[in-house]
Amino acid sequence: MNKKYKILVGVVVSLIILFIGAGFIAGNYFYNLALNPQSDKSAVLEAPHNLIDANPNEVKEKEAREKWFNSHYEETTIQSVDQLKLHAYILKNENKTNKWALIFHGYSSDGLQMTKYAKHFYDMGYNVLIPDARGHGKSEGDYIGMGWHDRLDVVSWIDNTVQSQHDAEIVLFGVSMGGATVMMASGEKLPSNVKAIIEDCGYASVWGEFSYQLKAIFHLPAFPIMYFASAVTKMKAGYTLGEADTVKQVAKSQTPMLFIHGTNDTFVPSSMLDEVYEAANVPKEKLLVEGAGHGSAESVAGATYWDTIQSFLSN
Repeated sequence: MNKKYKILVGVVVSLIILFIGAGFIAGNYFYNLALNPQSDKSAVLEAPHNLIDANPNEVKEKEAREKWFNSHYEETTIQSVDQLKLHAYILKNENKTNKWALIFHGYSSDGLQMTKYAKHFYDMGYNVLIPDARGHGKSEGDYIGMGWHDRLDVVSWIDNTVQSQHDAEIVLFGVSMGGATVMMASGEKLPSNVKAIIEDCGYASVWGEFSYQLKAIFHLPAFPIMYFASAVTKMKAGYTLGEADTVKQVAKSQTPMLFIHGTNDTFVPSSMLDEVYEAANVPKEKLLVEGAGHGSAESVAGATYWDTIQSFLSN
């Protein structure tokens, strides 16, 4: 009996070790897939539900914007709280102004992809700052922060802007991961220079977004892979997927906020708009764009998009 018991215990222990080992292998795979900036992201970005419809007029418009952008921008860098060199593009308005729009890009992108938004804010009379998120573009970093550590980078960019212009009036604006980034930053202690925050299609939490993608792409439940992936993320990037909670940050915000989302968004489900909007305890508005997919609210809504933003900023 004792021998059988020992054999049973040995089998159980072996199975537990095997389970944990397999779990960490899977967790490491999904960490590299999602958060290693050097890895191939096609499995995520080219999944059928994540494909973004192209605007047929976008190519010609983009060429014109890039020509304008290239003739206006300067480059600058700052050091993050964890000693990374962070890069950004600056466009100083030809009309002297103390108004600043700090614009944050999405997942696996960079600041150069935000010229459309930069041009609109510039034409609205703003100076524009477009950082490359850590691990993106020309910024240093060996992991994607999904907005969590990036929220502290936002604070650093705000402080840098205020140091250069003490009376700066700042608007934070972000799309997709950039939207989540400015929402996560909203829960930090921001200077009174920050007058408004505008987010477009940001997710309600990293855990919720990754769980959704895990099911949509791989048809897998959150348990147990998300837990192992979160443990690997803590070891490699210094944060857990659970702590990167946009809703909890928005609930602490003291800055007026505008929330934008498309009803046909299948990359970040539009239901997440309700989660972050309801969490906000500040003057707030929302714009739900009928028929818009992920990151497409601006192109679908057209003038309504920018009229809503201008009206919000005027209040």
